[in-house]
Amino acid sequence: MPNRRRRRRVMRPPSMEGFKPFGIPMRELEPVVLLYEEFEAIRLADYENLTHEEAAEKMNISRPTFTRIYEKARQNVAMAFVEGKAIFIQGGHYVTDDYWYRCQDCSEVMITMKPVKTCRVCHSENIIKLNRDREG
Repeated sequence: MPNRRRRRRVMRPPSMEGFKPFGIPMRELEPVVLLYEEFEAIRLADYENLTHEEAAEKMNISRPTFTRIYEKARQNVAMAFVEGKAIFIQGGHYVTDDYWYRCQDCSEVMITMKPVKTCRVCHSENIIKLNRDREG
């Protein structure tokens, strides 16, 4: 019987919802979905320059699991670049320690320790929650 699947810890949301190639209207693009944990793997390994072992510890997963997530993320990004596809960053099997919100009016991304109802920049109530409920 396989081990229970652990949720991967993600420290912060991406500052954008995705990317698209220049010069191609969005309606003509096929998207590639990059999961939140895949984005986090690229952030930790390539941006923060952590080893796979260090990054796996931060995400609360094994090193082999981290490597599988990282390789899948690299494949998705490469496919998007080579085939001219959009990248949507969304979904996955993850947990966070904070609450994440994006204001639909000014696009501000907010990371807070407690739930909020308005944007801290424009004070709009038009905000969406980006993550699931916090872990435990």
